[in-house]
Amino acid sequence: MARTILHSAATRGHANHGWLDSYHSFSFANYHNPARMNFGALRVLNDDAVSGGMGFGRHPHQNMEIISIPLSGDLEHQDSMGNKTVIRQNDVQVMSAGTGVAHSEKNHNAKETVKFLQIWVIPNKQNVAPRYGQQTFSPADRHNKLLQVMSPNPDDAGVWLHQDAWFHLGTLDKGFETDYQFKKAGNGVYAFVLAGDVTINGQALHRRDGFGVWEADRLTIKADSNAELLLMEVPMLG
Repeated sequence: MARTILHSAATRGHANHGWLDSYHSFSFANYHNPARMNFGALRVLNDDAVSGGMGFGRHPHQNMEIISIPLSGDLEHQDSMGNKTVIRQNDVQVMSAGTGVAHSEKNHNAKETVKFLQIWVIPNKQNVAPRYGQQTFSPADRHNKLLQVMSPNPDDAGVWLHQDAWFHLGTLDKGFETDYQFKKAGNGVYAFVLAGDVTINGQALHRRDGFGVWEADRLTIKADSNAELLLMEVPMLG
């Protein structure tokens, strides 16, 4: 029997710093909820909006896989590996912090808000060499399809990370139905509804709801309206 957990959008932690408006699906910074520390290897899922010209100053990370998925606007990234890039809607970025990396993120535009997901995944290898990856995906490739955008395999489709984790994005028309087969036994899937309404394994979900499923091998998905969906399959870490 599959086990599930529902994190409705309204139950997330929230911090509004003026320049940064952030919703936390899991404990982060000043939001601490012992029941919401992680979902398996998925440690952080922040839904961030950064005002024009503002951003996060240079700060360090170690031994974490850090993923950024812009939803609108443009995010400027700089790091101690020498990367200076702009991450836009339809891009997915991953940074393996490993032995240590410092980076900054700011809104590339002076007037337009940038909205993006900041996601941290606990790695399966410690103290790896820091690494950066970024890829652009065509919106057409995820129309009524779950498009793989991240995996453990450098030779596979999408960007890769140091964990047995797979991410998929879908833009689904109302009434569209599909299944998702888990990639690895023992993994769980955390579904995050970016827009619209979907039903997963009989559970009705709405915009920004999170729904974790584990001890299962598949999901049944139906779009109850035009919808956008992110699936994050991760090890449950015992």
